[in-house]
This record gives sequence, structure tokens and C-alpha cells, in this order.
Amino acid sequence: MSAVPSAAPNGAAKHAVEIRGLHKSFGDVEVLKGIDFTVEPGQVVCIIGPSGSGKSTLLRCVNLLERPTAGQVFVDGVELTDPDVDIDAARRRIGMVFQQFNLFPHLTVLRNVTIAQERVLRRGKREAERIALDNLERVGLADRANAYPGQLSGGQQQRVAIARALAMDPALMLFDEPTSALDPELVGDVLKVMRKLAEDGMTMLVVTHEMGFAREVADRVVFMDGGVIVEDGPPEQVIGAPRQERTRTFLRRVLHPEG
Repeated sequence: MSAVPSAAPNGAAKHAVEIRGLHKSFGDVEVLKGIDFTVEPGQVVCIIGPSGSGKSTLLRCVNLLERPTAGQVFVDGVELTDPDVDIDAARRRIGMVFQQFNLFPHLTVLRNVTIAQERVLRRGKREAERIALDNLERVGLADRANAYPGQLSGGQQQRVAIARALAMDPALMLFDEPTSALDPELVGDVLKVMRKLAEDGMTMLVVTHEMGFAREVADRVVFMDGGVIVEDGPPEQVIGAPRQERTRTFLRRVLHPEG
């Protein structure tokens, strides 16, 4: 991280992510209303909540795809909200997987996974291809390296997107509802890859509607509503025995939609 000039004060480097007093407004609409939040190295934190609660905006503020209106964001001890930070260098340590796969349709799977390595990390072609194939193997798609995205299912395309992010050697992976655009029968393969990443110790911040995944894999579950964190704790508490009525109401609707 030597290319990044601004390190966090007051021992913030012990956190993988630290957010202090985060606000984000779009015009007159305040979407995030003062978020204080930390993620420890190796933790899997799932963020749940109704649509419009600020979950995706929070995630996008972590790597400054959205610039906060106020507050501070630290990743790996570096303050991304410092005006003098080398944001490109800082972002190299953060992988992000979106709802949509954002693959280049005219490039093979292998090329989709090598292009950022070569252009951003300046890796040579042979090294980039070796790392790409290693990561395609991790997501179970090494045999589709020469296919094009249009020849793959949605779940396979999302797994390629995960391999592409992993090939950049991130310290932190952000997932923004990675299964929401998939047909139900394709969700399992993507969640299986994410479970394996968690087992391997990857620090992960996951916005999800998959309550089973959150219950099984997360170290912590954060429930957001109305731009604030309503509840934060282990999954057996937040999902299994929520303390706040807003959390209970949300979970009743999600877990028992017919009720």
C-alpha cells in the first residue's frame, strides 16, 4: 500500500473496514443518516434490509463509487475519504461483484479475467493467464476459459465476475446482491463459491436477500432500515431472535411471505 499516502490515525488499521459518521444524500434525499460500522479481517458481514434502506449505497461508499456527503471511510487502515488519497491504488485492494455481471461480451472468459490484471496491475500476459486460470478453477469454470459470456448461464457469468475480482488479489470483497439477477436454480452455485471464500478467510461485506446464506455463513448480520443500522450482531441473534420490532417485521415478511 506504499502508493497510498494517507493512513488511518488512532489505530484504525486493525479493522479491515471502519466507517465513521457516514452520511450520503442525493439532492434533498438523505439515504444514509449517520453510519458507524467496522469489519474485522476475515469476517463475513451480511447486510440485510428492505429495498431503499441504504444497503447498496453503503456498500458503494466503501470503495467510493459513491462519495459520502459526510463522514470517513477507512479500508485496510487507509482513509479513502481523505482528499489526498490515491484512490486508484486503494481500490486495487477491494474487489466488487455487482447484481449484473458486467462482463465484456466480445471477450472470452479468460480475457475477461486477465484484462484488468494487465492494464491495472501491469502483469505480463503469461502471469495474468496463470492467475486467471487459478481463479477460474476456484469458481469451477476453468474448463470454460475459452467460452464467451453469451455461451454461459447467468450463474456461470456471475462466477466469472467473482474470479475476475479475485484475480486482482483483493484484501476485501464487496458483494451487492450477487444472486438477485439469477434464476432460482442458479443461485446455489454462486453461494457455494462465496461459502468457499468465507472458509478460506476472505473478508467479505455482502448485501443479500439470501437469509439462509446469511444465517449459515455470516459472522455478523447487520439489519438496515431508513438509512440507519437498526440491529447488528451474530446471525443467531439478528435473524433467530431479533431484538427490534423493525427487524422482526422485516424477517416475517421475508421468511414467511405467505403469512
